[in-house]
This record gives sequence, structure tokens and C-alpha cells, in this order.
Amino acid sequence: MTHKSIWFSLVCLVIMTSCANDPLDVDASDVQVDLNFTDVNAVIMNADSSTLLEQHHSFEEQFTNIYAYLIGHCMEIGRVDDTSFYQSIQLFRSDSMIQKLNGYLEADFSDKGKIETKIIDGFRHLRYHLPECKVPGNVVYQNSLFRSGVFCTEEEIGIGLQQYLGPENEIVKQLDPQFYYDWMKQGFQAKYLERDVLTGWIETHIVEAKEGNLAENIVRWGKILYLTEAAFPDEEQFLMLRYSKEELDWAMENEYAFWEYLVDEKLLFQIDERTTRNMIGDGPFTPGLPEQDSPDRLGQFTGWRMVHKYMEKNDISVKELIELPYNDILQAYEID
Repeated sequence: MTHKSIWFSLVCLVIMTSCANDPLDVDASDVQVDLNFTDVNAVIMNADSSTLLEQHHSFEEQFTNIYAYLIGHCMEIGRVDDTSFYQSIQLFRSDSMIQKLNGYLEADFSDKGKIETKIIDGFRHLRYHLPECKVPGNVVYQNSLFRSGVFCTEEEIGIGLQQYLGPENEIVKQLDPQFYYDWMKQGFQAKYLERDVLTGWIETHIVEAKEGNLAENIVRWGKILYLTEAAFPDEEQFLMLRYSKEELDWAMENEYAFWEYLVDEKLLFQIDERTTRNMIGDGPFTPGLPEQDSPDRLGQFTGWRMVHKYMEKNDISVKELIELPYNDILQAYEID
């Protein structure tokens, strides 16, 4: 065998081995997941009086917490008698801005079938890796009046569709800049919708919340994002991190610099809510760094990189990863 043939064979072996060892490359088509999707906003905006009241009582029983959040917190109607409820809905419907907003929602999300297929497929993949994991019984579309995009309860997920109309939408542009900053509006993009649904559920129900140090929270978010990627293995990684491609490129190029910053400033083992929020929370950039052109949530990104590197070097399942102590992942982290 020639040197050229040997080299070609080795390359093929490496490629085949790396593909075979990819724990996210799975076929989840046979996994059973039953989700019920309901468009509450369509009922509220279009139902006649008798149908509306009938559905109102049905919603109160069917998905109590999500509906109470919508009616009480978002629409500020609360628990009232039927007559008062219908009058409140009539006032809500007659508002010109609500009508315009609803027009955009109906136009931009006229085909919810694609959304639902993608969400179901995401939960199938999640169940493939974690057969015993909880999945929601109901997924509810609503107009939460820009109070929230995805809201999870014990058994339900509410999707505030208005949060995915896009930064160029007329109403999004008019949102009060004192409360809705430009960087927030830039995140109101439909391409993140299904990702947000799975990430919200994973964060709420699958990867346990931590009140520990920054490192523990970084690794926790690494697990959350890795599971999100597991739910959508064919999607671009930058979407799973809720980044643009340019933001992910920046984070990859500056991975070592950010890690050096965390170590030099002795931040990793700090138990401080503000530090954790700065490194992990949403924002225009990640506070504390010399460059303000960095993307936000670099702590989440670092956790994701830690988990990826650990999974590349260790033959463990996704289920075993979730149960792994954060310190095992932290100590194994090396930047190439």
C-alpha cells in the first residue's frame, strides 16, 4: 500500500469514527410525543359571545396557570364574572393598536403547522436522550402584550407570538425605548421561536437550577444549551445559542481571552448574583470586558464549550452528562 493510500484510509477512519461517536446524531422519528397546541389568541379575538365564554371556562380548566398568567398578568382582567369578562374582552378587541397587532400575528404566523412539527421533533429528540423526561401537555399560543416570549409552568408552555414579529415590525419599533431597548428588539426574531420553547422547558424542568458559584451556573447553562442542540441537531449552532453567526465567531475567537478574564478576576468561584447575571444574563454585551463589542451571555457560551469538549473526549451518554457534577466538567476544560 502506498503512503498516499495509507493517508487516505486514515482520514476516512477518523471521519467515520467521529461521525459514529456523535451522541447527537440519532434517529428520533419513532419516539412518541403527544402535545396539544391551542391558539388562545385566535379565540379571544374572533369568538362570538357564547363560544368565547364556553372556551374561557374550558381554558381555565385545561391549562389553568398559563391562562391565568395571560388573563391576569398580561391582559390585567383577572378572575371576574362572565359579564365583566366578556365586556373586558370587547374593550380589548376594539382597541386599534390591539387590532393592528393581531393583524400582524395572523399574517406572520398563519402557518403554525411548521412551528408545531419542529417543536414536536425537538421534544422527540429530547425524549430519545432522556426517555423519562417530562414534556408539556399543552402548548398555548397567546398575545402576552410583550410581557414574555416563552413562559413555562409545570405542565404547559405559553408562546407570546408578538415577541417573534421581528425588530423591523412597525409595532415593535414603537415600543417604549425606556422599557424595550434596541438590543431587546433585535432578539424578537421568529428564527428563535422553537429554540426558545425547548430551551425554556429544559431550563425549567430538566437541568436543575443552581444558587452556587459562577462556575456552577456556567456549566449548568452549558448543559441547557447542549440539550437544546440535542433537540435540534440539524440546526446551526449559532441559532441554538441565540447568537448571530458573527457573534458566535467572535465568541469562538475570544474564547481564551474570556476564560483568562474569568480566572484573572477570580470570578469563577464567586457567589454573587450580580456577577452571575452579568456573565449569563441577556444584555447588549457581556459587562466587565474591555471590549463592548462582545456578544452577551459569554458565560453561557463558555459553559456550552466546556460541555462540548467534555463530550468529545469522554464516551458518555447525554443522560449521564446531565447528572455529572459541574466540577468534573470544569476541571477537564482545556482551550485548544
